[in-house]
Amino acid sequence: MTWKLRMATLNDAAGIAEIYEPIVRSTPISFEIEVPGEQEIRRRIERTMTTYPWLVCEYRDRIAGYAYASRHAERAAYQWSVDTSIYVHSDFRRRRVGQALYISLFRILAAQGYYNAYAGITLPNPASVRLHESVGFRPIGVYQEVGYKMGAWHDVGYWELALQSKTPVPRPLLTLAEIQRDPVWQEMLGAGLSCFDPPRER
Repeated sequence: MTWKLRMATLNDAAGIAEIYEPIVRSTPISFEIEVPGEQEIRRRIERTMTTYPWLVCEYRDRIAGYAYASRHAERAAYQWSVDTSIYVHSDFRRRRVGQALYISLFRILAAQGYYNAYAGITLPNPASVRLHESVGFRPIGVYQEVGYKMGAWHDVGYWELALQSKTPVPRPLLTLAEIQRDPVWQEMLGAGLSCFDPPRER
């Protein structure tokens, strides 16, 4: 199989750091100033995956991109909402890697019991806006000149996505360990592979 979607492991830290490093160092896309090293990325993967999924997309054993969810806000009533982050290697942009990662991520999050996903995009970034709107996000507002990086103030736009229809009373959230025991776990994880053309090999 040429393309693969799977859960990240600590061994992916170097490949993820390779994707993220130029974004932090050379762009305002990320508001981080100091580039996190491989060990810091390992800690982030480990910390995130206690609760939220972190996915990688591989192409012939190279990490083409990654996506993960994180806590939206601290107060308990926010627990059914998540923030999402996604980054694609410069060698693999415009190849539907972002759509594939998001489709699988959303399937898993919905199965865990999450209802809302939010994404912040440093503006202007038409490629990221196209990606997010192509998978169903809709714009909800802009923080004007909210961050200062690389000698300039930057706006951040926010987008939201309904992961599933609301119920009168939300059910308790499932952990990643619980959802991975679901009989359709592999189907959820591989849902985004439908994005690639030609179709995945069988």
